[in-house]
Amino acid sequence: MSSERSTCKSRSPKLFDLSWEDILLPNLAIHLSLKDSFNLRCCSKASKKFVEKSFRFIKVINFSGNNSTNINLAFAVLAQNCHKLERLYLARCEWLVDELMLSILSRNKRLKVVNLNECVQLTPLSLQPIIIDCKELQVLNLSKCDWLTTGTVDALTLHQNNIEEFDISHCSTIGERCLVIFFRKMNKLNILSLAFSQSVTNNVLIQIANYCKALEHINLSGCAAISDHGVQAITAGCPNLKSLMVQHCPGVTERVLAPLRGRMHIDRPTQSYNLLSFAQRLRVQV
Repeated sequence: MSSERSTCKSRSPKLFDLSWEDILLPNLAIHLSLKDSFNLRCCSKASKKFVEKSFRFIKVINFSGNNSTNINLAFAVLAQNCHKLERLYLARCEWLVDELMLSILSRNKRLKVVNLNECVQLTPLSLQPIIIDCKELQVLNLSKCDWLTTGTVDALTLHQNNIEEFDISHCSTIGERCLVIFFRKMNKLNILSLAFSQSVTNNVLIQIANYCKALEHINLSGCAAISDHGVQAITAGCPNLKSLMVQHCPGVTERVLAPLRGRMHIDRPTQSYNLLSFAQRLRVQV
């Protein structure tokens, strides 16, 4: 008996002898980067268990643009252990497939921000849990997701009504009718990007003007089907509008833009500015 006591007294205290719930998780784990956490996870069975438990409290994952070797394996570990995510940034992740997305979404129903811009390997299947289960969703970015379908946007219209930021730039498969119905329900929209969408017409802009009164920023660059009529509807119907992007919109003229200058940011320079620049370049050449 005495020998056991002496052994206990002689053993040096270990890091993981401290209370995880009271000390290590709230005071140590929160200061570790994901890289630090994965390095610690490799040290021992106890550290692996500790790190995986700490993942349960992560609220943000940002892997945007990260296509390093085996990053998909790291994401699979997070997908198995994260339960309280609120923001998920995965733009330009070439390795991201439906299986990984469905795994992380099955455990995280309280997502507020999801960025999947340029995730080319996904399909509409990966969005089903977001659309149906994530009732607190506020931001959804799907730029250059050619797999996005009209049916997916219809499902968003049916199940979501708290979206404040929406980006479907360069999505060529969404029809005009679908967008008209969608914007009739999205009355909390604050930031909207529809750049280079051929389905965006004056009719779509009129619906946005009628129903999205909280809109502050809209990107219509490259929307060749719109004209002064649609832009005038937007600027009249959305009193909080602060920025308007209309580069490469041949149907939008200075006739409607000139009265707006000074009231909001417009990405297209004035005609007089273009003439001045041309004159300056001409003088330099001479």
